Amino acid sequence: MSFISKVFQKNAGNESETTKGSVEEFVSLVRVYYQALMAMNLGITNMNILPDLALFKRMLKVPTQNNKLGVAEKSRVKKVLMQDYSLPENFFHEMDASVKRCCKKPQDIQSYFIMFQGFSQDLFNLIGNMTSFKFRLALLFKKMLYGQTSKMVHEILTRSEWKDVSIQKAAWSVRTYANKLGYSEQWTTMFVYNVVLMAREDQKREAKNRRKKK
Repeated sequence: MSFISKVFQKNAGNESETTKGSVEEFVSLVRVYYQALMAMNLGITNMNILPDLALFKRMLKVPTQNNKLGVAEKSRVKKVLMQDYSLPENFFHEMDASVKRCCKKPQDIQSYFIMFQGFSQDLFNLIGNMTSFKFRLALLFKKMLYGQTSKMVHEILTRSEWKDVSIQKAAWSVRTYANKLGYSEQWTTMFVYNVVLMAREDQKREAKNRRKKK
């Protein structure tokens, strides 16, 4: 699943259209939520430093609420993520706490996203290395997929020794990022599950498009 990692390197200023229910859309919406929180917490009014939020606000024509950037946008993007991706309230509670903990001033925004990008890339590279036949089979069934995702995340965040040194280093890196960001095993599982689920949908669309071209 190395192709997933490329999504996290996507230039935030890229305004190309994304497909509904895709990995790219899900990750972009998560970034919008982060940036809405940052705007609210830090009193940011310059949308140029929050490109995902600016694009979301412009495309959906979200009006600014009470002259405070981020309030209406946070509510709107949260509604989309809950409705389209069935994310529970506690998923957002952990994001709120993470941003509050790590972003004390506007200068912290860039370092936060660098840290989150490192967390995501190492995590999905590990998931790709750990993918087995059983996991590929689980892609056919949502409940089985969630169970396998939960097992892999638990192993990454708790296992102390690995046969492969490079995998062990990556696992330790993910654990360090998770601790700094303040994300639990449950949050990480929900995040990974949704990305992998959307990756499955992306693959289905690509296969369908290839069949149409033949």
